[in-house]
Amino acid sequence: MNIAKLSGWLLVLLLPIDVLGQATQFQYLSGQDKDRTVDWEFKIDKGHRSGEWGSIAVPSNWELQGYGTFTYGRSWRDQLPDVAATGTYRHRFTVPSDWQNKTVNIVFEGSMTDTQVTLNGQSAGPVHQGSFYRFKHDVTQLLNYGEENTLEVIVKNVSDNASVNRAERDADFWIFGGIYRPVYLEAHPREHIDWTAIDARADGLFTLRVYPKNVRQAQRVEAQIQTLDGQAVGDAFSVPVRRRDTSVSLTSTVTNPALWSAEFPNRYRVRVSLLGKSETLHTLTETFGFRTAELRPRDGFYVNGQKVRFKGVNRHSAWPTSGRTTSRALSVQDAQLMKDMNMNAVRMSHYPPDKHFLEVCDSLGLFVIDELTGWQDAYDTLVGEQLVREMIVRDVNHPSVVMWANGNEGGHNYDLLDEYARYDLQQRLVIHPWNTINGANTLHYPVFGCCGGYFFQGEEVFFPTEFLHGLYDGGHGAGLHAWWNAMLNHPRSAGGFLWVFADEGVVRSDLNDSIDTNGSNAPDGIVGPFRQKEGSFYTIKEVWSPIHIDPPALNASFAGQLRIENRYHFTNLNQCTFRWQLIDFPNPSAGATDSTVVASGSVVVPSVVPGLSAYLTLELPDDWRDHHALYLTATDPHGRSVLTWTWPIISAETTARTIVPNSTGSSVAQGRIAGDTLYLEASDVRIGISQQNGTLTQVRNAEGPISLTNGPLPAMGEARLTSFDHFAEGDDYVAQFCYEGALDTVVYRLMGNGWLRLDYTYTPQETQPYVGMNFNYPENQVRGITWLGQGPYRVWKNRMRGTQFAVHHNDYNNTVTGESGWVYPEFKGYFAGWHWARLETDEQPFTVVSATEGLFLRLFTPQPPQGAFNEHTDGQFPEGDISVLDAISPIGTKFKSPDMLGPSGQPNYFKSNEQPGRLWGATLYFDFRGEVATPGEGR
Repeated sequence: MNIAKLSGWLLVLLLPIDVLGQATQFQYLSGQDKDRTVDWEFKIDKGHRSGEWGSIAVPSNWELQGYGTFTYGRSWRDQLPDVAATGTYRHRFTVPSDWQNKTVNIVFEGSMTDTQVTLNGQSAGPVHQGSFYRFKHDVTQLLNYGEENTLEVIVKNVSDNASVNRAERDADFWIFGGIYRPVYLEAHPREHIDWTAIDARADGLFTLRVYPKNVRQAQRVEAQIQTLDGQAVGDAFSVPVRRRDTSVSLTSTVTNPALWSAEFPNRYRVRVSLLGKSETLHTLTETFGFRTAELRPRDGFYVNGQKVRFKGVNRHSAWPTSGRTTSRALSVQDAQLMKDMNMNAVRMSHYPPDKHFLEVCDSLGLFVIDELTGWQDAYDTLVGEQLVREMIVRDVNHPSVVMWANGNEGGHNYDLLDEYARYDLQQRLVIHPWNTINGANTLHYPVFGCCGGYFFQGEEVFFPTEFLHGLYDGGHGAGLHAWWNAMLNHPRSAGGFLWVFADEGVVRSDLNDSIDTNGSNAPDGIVGPFRQKEGSFYTIKEVWSPIHIDPPALNASFAGQLRIENRYHFTNLNQCTFRWQLIDFPNPSAGATDSTVVASGSVVVPSVVPGLSAYLTLELPDDWRDHHALYLTATDPHGRSVLTWTWPIISAETTARTIVPNSTGSSVAQGRIAGDTLYLEASDVRIGISQQNGTLTQVRNAEGPISLTNGPLPAMGEARLTSFDHFAEGDDYVAQFCYEGALDTVVYRLMGNGWLRLDYTYTPQETQPYVGMNFNYPENQVRGITWLGQGPYRVWKNRMRGTQFAVHHNDYNNTVTGESGWVYPEFKGYFAGWHWARLETDEQPFTVVSATEGLFLRLFTPQPPQGAFNEHTDGQFPEGDISVLDAISPIGTKFKSPDMLGPSGQPNYFKSNEQPGRLWGATLYFDFRGEVATPGEGR
């Protein structure tokens, strides 16, 4: 017996005997998801493996099974006629003989695109057009009961309806072919309930519209609300049903129901029965939640009477090895990742998702915008009416769905608007993403502070359904802090939805199983194709934390009090838990990254309702100032970590004092000149310094060279050496260089213990993308870095949040964010708040310690994405390989340069006469004494 037949029989056999005559029975003909498939016979007429019968996993997209031709959205017309393929499926199965007294439908959860179904040589119904929608045919009269049946399905990936192609294929996403969602049979009693629509409101009023079918003997429709574990809530209620009725309505009221929201996703069930004179004809159960969702014009979006702001993201239903064929496990994974980022909302882009994704949003708590396809063009009215009905009939009872989107970015057929109200008992808001309709402005990718007469300056409730486009490493977290503060402070803001959740990469069997993101079209994610977390993941988590804490000044007057603000919508902060830790970190010589928790404790949390602030008091020990960092972790009422805040107690100067040994009593450093080079020597360390410009030319120890050279040189501007001096001072040897231009002074001090101290000062001028000092080091020698600072992810000027103060280890990688590698955190880029860093190389390691607070460490220059069509997402980097910087550059998005994303995207501005006598600079210590590095492959 094949798997489909076995699973179908099991579904029948496992039902209780007294329910078999009442409930719908199911038999899967396909597998149920990407990980559980059933092989069907298959042939395709074009592309790879065309012209011969073989087998294919169902459900699947045929391109991911080695058939046909991979095609990305808008480019499909350029590949005609080869890309327009027809796939023919065959499958044989049997059904129980006792089903012959039932109504049996064959159900397709999703097929791309035009789908003709034939059963035992006879047509099951008209060709279905539209890729993302559940459709069914009544095959009661076509089945051979208790005997073998032959199913044939012909699928065209290009529709015969031009509007379907414009809506679905002329799109900015991968387009595929085939039966990609499950196929099954459903067997009802002849008189049965076709579908239901529920409106369960926050005040407890419950309205149920039931759509019965083939009513002949039925006399009543009865409903019983239950808890999820089956306990009755109130009494059953019913209404009469008459012969040939196609809909009836029932109402009841539940006193003080537990409400559904994204923070407390409380759900109930309703058992709906079609009753005859003395028997139950058919029963089905729907899961729902009591909640009211509404847009109040010129005010905001409200759920259960509370104004909410969407912290949302757009999501494609996609997986690299299976295309649009997904699974419940993947739905859970994606929703959990969103919740981990403190998101509360998700937009379905740009089609209805698998039903299990909505079920997961119901259970975990995410507000959902459910969307009719129409990327930038719309379905015609005839096919659009059918697809709106199919979407709403399937999804109408999900409490997570708080509004519908009638297409995307101009793909709006206004003639379809009345269709939503026809099927949705709740009369949810219908929006046109990118447009203004029904009091909602959802403009995509506005500039910060936009716009005259609308958005921040308008009267409509606004929530961009796409903003801060996350192409490569741009967008998402970059500028989000400024955007979110502006949204929080505007009464008509309802938040927004970032573009997009995951890089839509596809594993291409025709390209040696490489991951293809189609140039700059699809690498837009916060996470990678296999859900690898980018730096913006943690930025979003911090910015969208529903608990905001003002950073404390951990000085002598700090008494353990933290000002805390409740940014939840429905949660009192006394429902959360808080725990503090005092942390000590290892020194670089320890070769370890593990921190030590030296003390910890819980926090008594006062009552703080949404929108208000209060103070938390940490009962810290008297010696808390003797430790390195203070951590505070908040956990929500469901046990999910909200955020861990990390605040340094120790300063960079103090860190340096604890690491750099006193040179008194060690050997005596010496200096000598040979040619154009000043050599400083102590404890087997030799430093060569150019007399022409004061830069390092050579570093050696007893084991060999360390190839750090050509610095310090100013990251911006030119410097001309004006004077030079060198002399012994105690056990140390000092070299002083003075300049004019972009550099003022550089002072080398080689201590008798072999440590090198470097002090420099400079005066930056006017507007600069970055300021500080550069050095050279060969990238092909680097294996990794261990460092104490804000990490482990790199930062940009407009994406500083989301890091933690700790000792981190980053392995070398050459990841191009969103395009190749997908190894995170990226090794190259800007890193914040560092105190020390130990560079691990194929030569030998060396350590740099900063005694100056707030410096950035730059490691090499990330490779620009090959698919980029502008430089917005490249970032700007200075010359050289390794830099110590006081200011760094921001990053932009696909459509916007950094300066259009808010204040932190502006260039760095310096004007020395506004702060007379102000010199910028740093004190650094270098440990070149090293150890022999383990040989590596190099790069």
